[in-house]
Amino acid sequence: MLPVDQLLLIAIILLSTTLYVTSWLPTEITALGTIVALMATGLLEPGDALSGFSSTATITVGAMFILSAGLMRTGALEMITLYLGRFAQGSARRLLLLLALVEIPVSAFMNNTPVVVMMIPVVVSLCRQYNLRPSKFLLPVSYFAVLGGTVTLLGTSTNILVSDLYHKAGGSGLGLFDFTALGLVYAAVGGGFLVLFGHRLLPNDSPLATLTHLHTHATYLTEMVVAAESKVNGRQVTAVFEQIALHSRSHTPLRRHRRLHSGEPRPPQPPPASVTLLEVLRDGQRYQAEPLQKLILQPADILLVSGPPKDLLLLQQTHQLSLATVFEDTLKAGNLDLKEQVMEAVIMPGSEIVGNSLKQLQLHSRFGVKIMGIQHQGSQQMQGLRDQRLIVGDVLLLQGETVNLRTAAASCRMLLVEGVEESLIRKTKNTTALLIMGLVVALATFTEIPIVTLSLAGAMTLMLTRCLRVDEAAASLEVPTLMLLAGTIPIGLAMESTGLVQTLVDSLVSVVGLSNPHLFLVVFYILTALLTELLSNNAVAVLLTPVALSLAATLAIDPMPLLVAVIFGASASFMTPFGYQTNAIVMGPGGYKFVDYLRIGLPLQLLMVLIASSHIPVLWPL
Repeated sequence: MLPVDQLLLIAIILLSTTLYVTSWLPTEITALGTIVALMATGLLEPGDALSGFSSTATITVGAMFILSAGLMRTGALEMITLYLGRFAQGSARRLLLLLALVEIPVSAFMNNTPVVVMMIPVVVSLCRQYNLRPSKFLLPVSYFAVLGGTVTLLGTSTNILVSDLYHKAGGSGLGLFDFTALGLVYAAVGGGFLVLFGHRLLPNDSPLATLTHLHTHATYLTEMVVAAESKVNGRQVTAVFEQIALHSRSHTPLRRHRRLHSGEPRPPQPPPASVTLLEVLRDGQRYQAEPLQKLILQPADILLVSGPPKDLLLLQQTHQLSLATVFEDTLKAGNLDLKEQVMEAVIMPGSEIVGNSLKQLQLHSRFGVKIMGIQHQGSQQMQGLRDQRLIVGDVLLLQGETVNLRTAAASCRMLLVEGVEESLIRKTKNTTALLIMGLVVALATFTEIPIVTLSLAGAMTLMLTRCLRVDEAAASLEVPTLMLLAGTIPIGLAMESTGLVQTLVDSLVSVVGLSNPHLFLVVFYILTALLTELLSNNAVAVLLTPVALSLAATLAIDPMPLLVAVIFGASASFMTPFGYQTNAIVMGPGGYKFVDYLRIGLPLQLLMVLIASSHIPVLWPL
């Protein structure tokens, strides 16, 4: 039977982990609740429970967010990617290769979440330019950033966190390039797999905002449901709609011209010619282009249609279609300004609207922006929309004037998925920002100055040189990530003080035995990688780093192989959208479903297991 303090700690870990994964409460509240629980139960003294706030890992990660924001605000990466994109010449594989060549080295020195945020509109713009589908590229964009983050200490907050925990345990900490050799192998093999096979393994879908760009005359887009009594029930799509989006290279919709024979019964009045059918959703399957034309409409089919409000209302009423209640009020508002645009907005980490329902947002009254649709965990939602709770990575389809859309996105921390040609700002400062980042890296490489000192100095210099305003620097701090660190770091301390770490090590030793350290390494890496697919990578690092150090002491081996296994395993989130927030961020814009992550992520994960198990013992002998 475990001691009471260990049982209490396990209960706190399980509860906090459940809340982090399910997002029932905001991350900030869960982190604070964890800290309070550790103090209230007497597992930690207040000073130790609050140590996450003063941890050099937390401060360094915060400074790296500011450094990354400086590069984003000056548009340095966007310019490089758009320039290289010209060499793709419409080839999907060539574009993937160019994205890998840009992202992997950049993510080695920038926090990879801002890199992905910056790349989404760039990739969407390039896809529109070359008539490619974003679904073929956005998930590789996340994976390239993850792989690049394993190359240096600065690549991801997980690396910084493990180094800090190692230093606090009496170790030397980790240098900037201590695990670069393995990181380069990881990036080369994983990146090569994505370039060669990623295009084949990923879906060929168009996100909602992309579909609306095919029709410049469409003023509104919404979803209608075919009911049992609907007049379109049982009829072929081409017999109902005169315009069907084909998504061909010419972007020309199908116009149906059909004569009725004298003896043929007259069908119900067709929808107005200004109404276009974009796609049909049936049981989670999306029908677009040519397969859409042959489809026979059935009850519960969801029709994605675009057109003027009065014509959409006419379609709904004359064909007895159901309209999602979340759209009904704004659709009946009628005359919409033709200058209004339709854009996707991805909910980012730290957004104030996470956890809120759609009816609580009031975007129309606050910003003059209408909610036209939502994608939740890769699926378009129709039932219970008003009460749908939003999470990071959800996509809202918004309509409004450009200035209102940008204001709403900035206020609610959402990423507008659009072309980036007009989004580059402070282009005259991009050289300055690059020099500041380069200086931070150079000093970290050739001097003994701590990373935390250099990153804070770099963040301060960005603001002094006006590459970044103070308010922009404050806004760039991802509060949920920082609070997650502050809330999980003390859990590691509690695991050691209660003896839970040693209990876990003893259990692992009893299962695997002491005779084969290589087997321990492989098991430990796989355990880390599997936990990362379900939990936050930082939470996994906090839980397993103390175990790695204690296990190394028990086996009488150098702790570096096991620490490297934690670093790389905690970054190996490829099979689910949950473990790494960049995977969740691209889910909506790419139109991905859970199975898409498994289809490409499972072989990539197996490949990385082979690389780790074969290379770590060679680079860091056991």
